[in-house]
Amino acid sequence: MYHGTFMTSPALIPGVILIPLSMAALFFFVRRPVPGLLVSVPALGIPLCSSGIALQVLKDGPLHYAVGGWREPLGIALYADGLSAALLLMTAVVGSCISVYSLGYFRKNIHSGQGELFWPLWMFLWAALNALYLSADIFNIYVTLELLGLSGVALITLSGDKAALTGGMRYLLIAVLGSLSYLLGVALLYNAHSTLSMPMLSRLASAGIPTHAALALMTVGLLLKTALFPLHFWLPPAHASAPSPVSALLSGLVVKASFYLLARLWTVFSSALLSGAAPFLGALGAAAILWGSFFALRQKSLKMLIAYSTVAQLGYLFLLFPLSLPGAGAGYPVREAWNGSLYHLLSHAFAKAAMFMAAGNIIHALGHDRLDGMSGIGHRLPVTFFALGLSGISIMGLPPSGGFAAKWLLLIASLKSGQWWWAVFIIAGSLMAAGYVFLIYRHAFEQNQTEDQVYPVHPVPGSMELSTLSLAVLSLLLGITAEPVLKLVTSATP
Repeated sequence: MYHGTFMTSPALIPGVILIPLSMAALFFFVRRPVPGLLVSVPALGIPLCSSGIALQVLKDGPLHYAVGGWREPLGIALYADGLSAALLLMTAVVGSCISVYSLGYFRKNIHSGQGELFWPLWMFLWAALNALYLSADIFNIYVTLELLGLSGVALITLSGDKAALTGGMRYLLIAVLGSLSYLLGVALLYNAHSTLSMPMLSRLASAGIPTHAALALMTVGLLLKTALFPLHFWLPPAHASAPSPVSALLSGLVVKASFYLLARLWTVFSSALLSGAAPFLGALGAAAILWGSFFALRQKSLKMLIAYSTVAQLGYLFLLFPLSLPGAGAGYPVREAWNGSLYHLLSHAFAKAAMFMAAGNIIHALGHDRLDGMSGIGHRLPVTFFALGLSGISIMGLPPSGGFAAKWLLLIASLKSGQWWWAVFIIAGSLMAAGYVFLIYRHAFEQNQTEDQVYPVHPVPGSMELSTLSLAVLSLLLGITAEPVLKLVTSATP
């Protein structure tokens, strides 16, 4: 799995980590409001570097970069293949749109005081995400997980109210517990194999009690961070109580990082060591689809509804494991399972970030996100609700969206492998998703007020609406332009 060419150019692989790190340090000295010109540096620089990495991976195959010229096991090795390149691009695009959105969200007299800390924390989190996707060392991955968790906790608590502090504390406890479980697994693997390098572990690791125990600990820690049912209890209150840009990056980006690591573990240690856990992980994913969708239908506030939708949508990712088991027969479509799961990861990032940003627009306009207090708002925020509708199309899995392409591939994998029961959960989840998306629209477009009772609506900054619409359109375009994206992702498929 870990093969490719060494990359000597200093501009691309380290650039996606150094740009946000340097901007984080700079933002500490910038008084609010943060100038748009300064935000444009990471918003343009990181996507350019990420695009360059993706193009080079497509041209030359996987890339290695030895930090400081020291190769493994002495130095820190960075590795980029199709999967990591795709996730770097996903993070760059979503992160840039969130940055533009946040310029309007945190401007003067709006959410005063929060913007001062948001920008450096967001840059630290962006650097941690990129470093995680590029790390080829299981201990360096632990370091990036810690940076990711600490930045996320601080971002959740920006508002300082009781709900945010409670949600942030839950998130902190789960982040610490998940990281400790992962670190114990790292220690066991190092004790058994005397290396932390993923390429070396992929050649040395073999079945045995230490390896199985290590993988169990690492998997549990990552499941906690991914918020897979029934370990999801911390996610809805944490994501719903955070500022809207923070909710967008947490649900759109952060929870994907721990699933990415699970997928890496699956390939590094081969599914032969993990095959016993595959049906169990698939069952938890199926339960998450139904549980999250059911509770989304019961919510009274928009952000809680979207947060429970995240719990449900994460469940689809875990159908990868039972559907991609090799050696169980010629009918097992490993490639369709991998492509479907990873494509769902990408499409969900765009759609869910757009939904939380749309919720932020509604809260900005009304001052609240209660569904029963949104009567008629759909007519007064047409751009926001058009974006919300496009995102909902992807969440429901309707053509021609990226969500449709992902779920179609998962359905094919389910039927080809003879595991038809997973298809039932995929279809049921899509129908329930349609239910809670239409629930939002029913409240937003019904008219329960007379002309003299119409509530005031504060104008939403254009940067907030346009960035929301951009991500929603991209979630739709992913289904239309699936071939080049799948070509990139396929280069990492076992």
